[in-house]
Amino acid sequence: MQPDEKIQAHLVSVWRESKKFFSIGGREGMLVLTDKHLMFVHKTKAKMNWWKAITQRQVINFVKSKNTMIRHDGYDDDDLVNDLEDDRNVELAFDDISSISFEEKNWGSSLHLEYEKDGKQEKFQYSIAQDWVKYPAKEPTKYMKVNWEPFVQFIKDRQKFTK
Repeated sequence: MQPDEKIQAHLVSVWRESKKFFSIGGREGMLVLTDKHLMFVHKTKAKMNWWKAITQRQVINFVKSKNTMIRHDGYDDDDLVNDLEDDRNVELAFDDISSISFEEKNWGSSLHLEYEKDGKQEKFQYSIAQDWVKYPAKEPTKYMKVNWEPFVQFIKDRQKFTK
């Protein structure tokens, strides 16, 4: 993240699943969109109480408005810089993204992303979870229907090439 970058959208309770053959399971995290990068943060230093409150508030926001271009208070640019120090979190320049699209399904909305990072081609699906089951492993049981279009358009408008 560069010093002049600012968070444009911040989504929590995001479920990421690999779309590779023989992939099982997924991972919960945050999807953060800045002026120049898209980040998936699954290892955060944010407090658990903040996370619980913000996920509940996000559900209420999406019931009122489906717009994904939202920001949450209590997590700012400095928090994002600290979280990006963990190598397990993913930071993508917009031009690293070879394909981005979204799809409405009967169970919810999904964002599809393909990119190349460190010489490896990656393909993921992102969805925003509303409810979770915690046992035997944490997995979403219900997803939100959201409008990914402004999120996708923000990235496409800033790419040097689009697919």
